[in-house]
Amino acid sequence: MAAKANRYATHLAVRSKIAARRWSRRSMFLLGGITVGAAAIGMAFAADRAQACFLWALDKIPWIGLVITPLGFGVATLLARHVFPNSQGSGIPQVIAALQIDDQDRRAPLVSLRVAAGKIIVMTLGLLCGASTGREGPTVQVGAAIMFALGRLSPYRRAGFLLAGAAAGVAAAFNTPLAGIVFGIEEMSRSFEARTSGLIIGAVIAAGLTSLAVVGDYSYFGATTATIPLGTAWVAVIVCAAIGGLAGGLFIRLVLLFATGLPGAAGALIRRYPVLFAMLCGLGVAICGLNGDHSVYGSGYDQARAVLHADGAIDYWFAPLKFLATTFSAISGIPGGVFSPSLAIGAGIAADVSLAFHSVPLGALALIGMVSYLTGVVQAPITSFVIVSEMTNDHAMVIPLMAAALVANRASKALSREGLYHALARSFLPPSADRRAHGH
Repeated sequence: MAAKANRYATHLAVRSKIAARRWSRRSMFLLGGITVGAAAIGMAFAADRAQACFLWALDKIPWIGLVITPLGFGVATLLARHVFPNSQGSGIPQVIAALQIDDQDRRAPLVSLRVAAGKIIVMTLGLLCGASTGREGPTVQVGAAIMFALGRLSPYRRAGFLLAGAAAGVAAAFNTPLAGIVFGIEEMSRSFEARTSGLIIGAVIAAGLTSLAVVGDYSYFGATTATIPLGTAWVAVIVCAAIGGLAGGLFIRLVLLFATGLPGAAGALIRRYPVLFAMLCGLGVAICGLNGDHSVYGSGYDQARAVLHADGAIDYWFAPLKFLATTFSAISGIPGGVFSPSLAIGAGIAADVSLAFHSVPLGALALIGMVSYLTGVVQAPITSFVIVSEMTNDHAMVIPLMAAALVANRASKALSREGLYHALARSFLPPSADRRAHGH
């Protein structure tokens, strides 16, 4: 009897220990989600203030961008290369690479709190100087870094913490919890681990509730009731989706061309003088800004919203100029995302396509353009149509957006076999992890 009692007591102790560890892990995910939500709110505030300051300076001196933007790009590149390495670009490729590296210590340089701090500082500096970038991609890397730091305190050092941080970052940045989960599954991991699914959803909920508590319930671009009628209007859907997908594929090719290094003397000069090259890219952004009446600077949120709600006159040069400005910003290597600029470019493409389809509501076509160009860049069609649907709370457009995402994805793949983030992630992978990731 005594032996049986001892075995029972041991069994209870083991079960109690397992339960305690599970609750500890769940608490880590919830705490991380709350922290990521708070960080996303802070980044949004900093980004908005930075853009407002730059626009204020432009109002005072319209040509000041020709000075501030190149200098800002140069300083941002110096900081990203020498003070906060691995903070360049959107940050999503670094998280994808970290997910594919098994060793915790080799992951750390890509998603450390130092990198997260640098991301916030230098991203804000870029927007303060007029870069055509967004904060949503950087929020993903910051979210992953926060969760990674918590994960190192836990006995469960798994990729689930990184995945949860990335998903929570998207959810909090756009106020789109469903899109955050889909993004984590489709784009970040390309797989789903059932054991961590509930924990990831919990982190997304915590991040979303934090954002809800501070800034309230809102749709990122405001609610719309746009629809695409059955019939010939669907021709516009196909045309807009194909153009958006091809433009996104072209953007991938251009960014990868510079990321992998131009051949010959031009590539050698860029590698030797990266700061000077970044300043030239900044000058390119400033020239686009002068020709685009300053609308191409920053994330492009206001311009995309204006097209979506048909609010004011439409600038039909916005899409090509914003495309150029975003390309210059991306190839310069300064920290900053392409999510928001991609949505703005997509809305601008839709505005241009609307010239040939007067009978199609501009708001509906803008949604198609947003999904199409974003899909063309990231080649994650489910994430693209879910995130745009959730940002506008327009359920009537779900089927047209799905169709547009599929067409755009196929068009983009005609120019690039993989999306921007996964293509760029290879540069952050050690050779062995790169071979595993691509099955070589």
